[in-house]
Amino acid sequence: MMAAVIRTDPFRDLDRLTQQMFGTLARPAVMPVDAYQSGDAFVVHFDLPGVAPDTIDLNAERNVLTVRAERPGPDVEEADLLVAERPHGVFSRQLLLGDSLDLEKTTAHYDAGVLTLNIPVMEETKPRRIEISRGDAETKQSAS
Repeated sequence: MMAAVIRTDPFRDLDRLTQQMFGTLARPAVMPVDAYQSGDAFVVHFDLPGVAPDTIDLNAERNVLTVRAERPGPDVEEADLLVAERPHGVFSRQLLLGDSLDLEKTTAHYDAGVLTLNIPVMEETKPRRIEISRGDAETKQSAS
């Protein structure tokens, strides 16, 4: 009688279940972001490596900005996937923006896997210097 050795990997089934639920293996999909103010604009960078530009959808409604992108997974129908750490599937991220930003004049640029948004500050919300007029008492004292 021959003994059969069967190698099992209990984590493989967990990874497959996670992939079905979240679209990725071993971890949920993420879209890292950097945001900062530069002069009179708000700049946001989204990391989207491996995403085709035509799969990126950018929408603004009121003061909510939504970025949606899709990256296909590896084509491994005929192969046994050994390691799958790169997230794939549909990614979505929403940012709540202040009322002082002009979403109508937002520009977007995608280069080397980074989506960059430039959102200008509205003209009417920029700080302005207010002149202070002098009262009659100061005018009379300076005239003497």
